Amino acid sequence: MARVKRGTTSHARHKKVLDLAKGYRGRGSKAYRIALERVEKALRYAYRDRRNKKRDFRGLWIQRINAGVREHGLTYSQFIHGLKLAGLELDRKVLSDIAIREPEAFAGIVATAKSAIDTAPVAAE
Repeated sequence: MARVKRGTTSHARHKKVLDLAKGYRGRGSKAYRIALERVEKALRYAYRDRRNKKRDFRGLWIQRINAGVREHGLTYSQFIHGLKLAGLELDRKVLSDIAIREPEAFAGIVATAKSAIDTAPVAAE
């Protein structure tokens, strides 16, 4: 049976890891063992943060909407409630973009939400 030399396989595997570790400091980009640990940790962070990014952006949009709405005398939760009552289905990403780029249009949306709140029947307590 012929002897199998596996240098090319391990070299390719090491090269793949070291390419991913490019830009790391010190031996983190040079030594395979250390680079492997750093790359595995980086990939874990990347996987986790792809999910966290969605949360972070939603929080940012809510903060921007809240800031824009408070200029018109409402809170964020009152505004969202007013939108639901008015039947306006705009997502938070779009609302925050409108609040920043087109304040006049946002003022109109806030006015619509306010009027929906004012005309809504009050629940019996």
